[in-house]
Amino acid sequence: MADEQRGRSGGRGGGRGAARGERAQGQRRSLFRRKKVCKFCADKIDYIDYKDVRMLTPFVPERGKILPRRISGVCAAHQRTLQTAIMRARQLALLPYMTD
Repeated sequence: MADEQRGRSGGRGGGRGAARGERAQGQRRSLFRRKKVCKFCADKIDYIDYKDVRMLTPFVPERGKILPRRISGVCAAHQRTLQTAIMRARQLALLPYMTD
């Protein structure tokens, strides 16, 4: 019973932690990752227009989902306005909800 509880809680032994130390010699972890800069802050865009489909399409992939902040690199305030702009463009059939 104690072994079962230890296994569930990630006690001694396997799991993800053991695999980190056992990396192959040829692989190296990237040391420097560039911080993503918000496209709208860099271009000083205050209002995201829902009618500007050319600006919205990079944030909606082929499947039609809205890209999250961690992937698109947009700041939190612009991500909220981007989301409402995409939803409004979908209601007017400027952007698809999903593809076939």
